[in-house]
This record gives sequence, C-alpha cells and structure tokens, in this order.
Amino acid sequence: MDRAAPVPRRGIDIPDHRGRVGLAQIGLDLRRNPDVAVRSVEVTSDGWHVLRRTTFDYRDRNGNWSRQQRETYDRGNGAVILLHNTDQQTVLLGRQFRYPAYVNDHPDGMLIECAAGLLEGDDPESAIRREAEEELGVTVGTVTPVFESYMSPGSVTERLHFFAAPYSPIDRRHAGGGLAEEGEDIEVLEMPIAVAHTMIREGSITDGKTIMLIQWALLDGPFRSARR
Repeated sequence: MDRAAPVPRRGIDIPDHRGRVGLAQIGLDLRRNPDVAVRSVEVTSDGWHVLRRTTFDYRDRNGNWSRQQRETYDRGNGAVILLHNTDQQTVLLGRQFRYPAYVNDHPDGMLIECAAGLLEGDDPESAIRREAEEELGVTVGTVTPVFESYMSPGSVTERLHFFAAPYSPIDRRHAGGGLAEEGEDIEVLEMPIAVAHTMIREGSITDGKTIMLIQWALLDGPFRSARR
C-alpha cells in the first residue's frame, strides 16, 4: 500500500496567512558561536507571530556539552522614539490599553509610552517616522539614534531600536491616536519632562522602553541640564 503523501505545513512548506515559509529553518544555519550547535527547530505556534522550540547543544566554560531546549517568541524587530521639546521642557507620549499588562496586575492596563512599533519590513528610521505620525500625529524631522536593546532576551527575539527627535507645535499635523483598523486607541499626552520623571519614580509610568528613553534624556540627552 502506498503511503499517503505528507500534508504540506503552512508557514513551513507553503505560505501561511502572512506569506511566510521556512519558519522551522530559522536558527539552523547559525555558526557564529562555536560553543552552540543548533540541532532542531520546531514551530509550536504560527499565529501573527511565531513561537519556536529549539534544541541545541551548549558547551559551558568548563568544556562540558549539554543538550538544552528554549522556546523563543519571534515578533520581529521594532523601534521606539522619544519626542522632546527643550524650549517647553516637554515630551510627547501616548496612553493606550495593554492587555498583557492588565492581566499581570496592572491596575487598568492603560500604559503611558513613547511612540513605538514593529519594523514591518521597513528600516528602523522609516518605521519610527511612520509610528510617530500614526500614534502622535507628528511629522518628525531629524532623528537621533540612541541605542539598541534586547528587551526580554530570555524568551523574545525582538531587538528594539531607540531614537529621539525634537518636535514643535507646527510638527503636530493631526490629533494622532493610532490606526482604528488595527484596534489602536491612543490618547496623546504632552507633559513636562520633570512630571514624566516623577511619574517613573511614583510608578505611574511603568513601560520599560519609555523609562529607558526618559532616563537617557535626563542623563545624556536633551534634558541633561534639567536633571535634578
């Protein structure tokens, strides 16, 4: 009896709903670290983003090899920007509902954040200009790259590109608020940098990327002379 042909797997053999294939190949070609040998990659969830279970051999500092497994959540890379006005001593932020924070003890899930988003195939600067326009209604001029960071390297692959840029009243072209068709409902907040700093201390601003950029702005960035 002939065996039935294997069923093509979406996202692996044939395109998934986002046109992706080869999702189980990511990581198999890694050779940069001689102490790590990737053995197999399994896709355990292929929704909008991808969850993989990877088996690899790892050689520790004593020269001993062990076989390990890690699950990684691949949502792509992203960018974030702090918009600042040094004349007014203000920053422009947004407030929106974040269910993951809400389900993990945040009082109402309404987080205050810098404008941010996934690259979605764009270069980081183009992506953050798009996000600043959509979320905060600002057409950004000159942007300054600040740093890059892996925000949750134990399980999430995302590398986040941090930027800063000045803004003025004439740069605020519309009300912002995000894209309704993507479920975004963002309240735009303009506040003094001193107030934003106090809100971090008091626990009212708890978003990691936003805390990092505000602290950078006070320590090394446009508001360093205003540091208290």
